[in-house]
Amino acid sequence: MKPYFLLLGFLAFTLPLMPVQQLLIWFWPGAARVFPHWYHKQLCKILGFRVRVVGELPTPGPTLLLSNHVSWIDIVVMSAVMPCSFVAKSEVARWPLFGSLARLQRTVFVERERRHRTAQSRDEIGNRLNAGDCVVLFPEGTSGNGEMVKPFRSSYLAAADNPDISVVPLTLAYSHIRDIPLSKRDRPYFAWYGDMDLAPHLVSAIKHGPLTVTIVFHPQLPPGNRKSRAKQAEEQVRKGLIEALHGRLEKR
Repeated sequence: MKPYFLLLGFLAFTLPLMPVQQLLIWFWPGAARVFPHWYHKQLCKILGFRVRVVGELPTPGPTLLLSNHVSWIDIVVMSAVMPCSFVAKSEVARWPLFGSLARLQRTVFVERERRHRTAQSRDEIGNRLNAGDCVVLFPEGTSGNGEMVKPFRSSYLAAADNPDISVVPLTLAYSHIRDIPLSKRDRPYFAWYGDMDLAPHLVSAIKHGPLTVTIVFHPQLPPGNRKSRAKQAEEQVRKGLIEALHGRLEKR
């Protein structure tokens, strides 16, 4: 199917549901947590994103997921696997349509370049976790090409100091296109990084699919300070990416 027809399907499916989610946020907060999960499961079918899950999903409850970041596709596939909200840079809130979708998913917007706002953002993430939410943080601070993991920043991990909050590393691996291992040449069709424009990239990703994304849930991190936890998470996520891209997960 031509990508523009799929985009029309995306809009026809999405636009009527946006006021539904807003009403849920206002009047049924519990339902507002899980409705995006159902929405993104359907969206994966519409856009041709296949999700393969490895490992045990975290137990429902306050959870901070620490993941590598590849593309806007991350949000779709991760939310299709389990109910969650995301931490995103403040500029996302101003994007046409997608900023509205991010707000409807109860995204926590942070200003990464303003260090004096770090404590405020950390507290906001902490409040969401203490309220029982599952929040996804991309500690690299930016997206990459999906072949490597950049160093994890530890600034916001202090939001999960409460021992009742689970901290779980997660690897995202863009592994296959049309059931064939994704090549280096194909990665820019799906990985969104640098100064790529969103709209053309959206069309390109749909055009060249279907894409399979492997999501690896690693064991929960033990208690520790934020820097040690960031380092442990980075090592586990990097190891998971190497295994996923080289077909070694089955040998675990």
